[in-house]
Amino acid sequence: MTEDLGPTLLVVFVVALGVTALARRFSFSAPLVLVVVGLAISFVPGVPSVPLDPDLVLFLVLPPLLYSAALESSTLRLRENIRRIGQLAVGLVVFTTALVGVAAWFLVPELPLASALVLGAVVAPPDAVAAASIGRRLGLQRRIMTILEGESLLNDATALTLFRVLLAAAIAPMAVSTGATILEGLGEFALAAVGGVAIGGAAGWLLHRVRMKLNDGALESSVGLLVPFAIYLLAEELHTSGVLAVVIAGLYLGHKATEAGYATRLQDQAVWKALDTLLEALVFALIGLQLRIVYDGLGDDKLRIVGVSLALLAVTVIARFVWVFPTIYLPRVLPKVRRRGPPMPWRVPFIISWAGMRGVVTLAAAFAIPHGINGDQAMPGYNVVVFAAFVVTVGTLLLQGLTLPTLIRRLHVRDKGAQRDVLDEAAAKQAAAEAALGRLDELTDDGTPQHVTEQLRTWAQHRSNGAWERLGRPDEEIGEAPSVAFTRLRRAMLGAERETFVRFRDMGRIDEGILRDMLRELDYEEAMLDR
Repeated sequence: MTEDLGPTLLVVFVVALGVTALARRFSFSAPLVLVVVGLAISFVPGVPSVPLDPDLVLFLVLPPLLYSAALESSTLRLRENIRRIGQLAVGLVVFTTALVGVAAWFLVPELPLASALVLGAVVAPPDAVAAASIGRRLGLQRRIMTILEGESLLNDATALTLFRVLLAAAIAPMAVSTGATILEGLGEFALAAVGGVAIGGAAGWLLHRVRMKLNDGALESSVGLLVPFAIYLLAEELHTSGVLAVVIAGLYLGHKATEAGYATRLQDQAVWKALDTLLEALVFALIGLQLRIVYDGLGDDKLRIVGVSLALLAVTVIARFVWVFPTIYLPRVLPKVRRRGPPMPWRVPFIISWAGMRGVVTLAAAFAIPHGINGDQAMPGYNVVVFAAFVVTVGTLLLQGLTLPTLIRRLHVRDKGAQRDVLDEAAAKQAAAEAALGRLDELTDDGTPQHVTEQLRTWAQHRSNGAWERLGRPDEEIGEAPSVAFTRLRRAMLGAERETFVRFRDMGRIDEGILRDMLRELDYEEAMLDR
């Protein structure tokens, strides 16, 4: 980073967070708003260029975002949908690489086939950050969300491995024969996949045991912050997939998070949510800010390249439909598949096909292509590939991102299992309350104060009743539910206690450290009430 870029990047951070805050305040998709604002600002006179550093993205941004998403993912749900996720994360990436590459080679005669395939690999992996934010806000069906999130966790590994293999062939096309290149590529892909899974699994297993020995919430969270960077760097140094290693470790540690202490879980959730917000705001703002940089690099043939890029945008979008629908419905010609159940409604694959927005990985890979400025060997057609990648990224974000909410509403693919979830929660809470009361009976003897046991029984019953009350009639018919009244009144009481503690501090009757300890106790209780 140059000396002058530091203040500029800080301004980008501040503006991006401000735009994110406004977007959330008015219920807009923050990633889409950030891209639009970045596009507009990029051509404002006097605004300095903010180049997207591929090393910054691939090491400092991508690993923590993937790791955080993996921590929050359901390993069980991913396992249930692994076949569908694999078809998208591996099969669709390879298919898109080939289709877009051949289309680019046909549309731009001066572009070598190897360079065209590099472009295909660059635009192949969708980024589900924008799609997931829209889906969660609108209550997209859980299975669709699982498939999209699982795809986004794994497809970057496939695309980046293909990118490296194809880039080597594009830069030195005469170094090896085509057959050798294909065999080496398959071998590298297998090594990257198997090695990434092995390193991620081993690192996750080891780190989980290390964190369990620490028994210190702050220290455990600090170690957790280093995990994605350390695992990514280790895997890449061993010539395997750092992306896949980070994802596997995140899935394992997220599944084992139930064994950690409550303080660690609370801190991890707060830390990773804040970091996700910061990094997502930065990368989507940077995407928009790249327009002037890539446009200025086109030279005198701008109009033709813009037209070609728009055509490749259409090919990229269509490729997803061409892959998704047949892979879902063609297997049903087999009687064995038909017996598993009724066909999936067409609306589901349509939404999966339309939720193919590209993101920062596409641009990071494009900007990582050597272009001969620093003495490296330039890839033929560099400017065309970078601009086309930019058009595909921004085009899918705006075209699909802006229309996806309307399609979700019109096609009625929102999750209808909310009532089922509440019922499951209520049953689980009742079983947990019965187990808790059973343990209380075991530990209670004649020396236990009766008012203590009664208070504990009341609290356990209150927690059990809360979910059952949500299954009843609407609040306007039955009035305020007891659990709602309890939460409202207890929160008001906590506010009064907090004000008293602060007043005592201001009067000099208690120390600042004592105040923080007492406020922490109130904060934990209020967090429990919010849950």
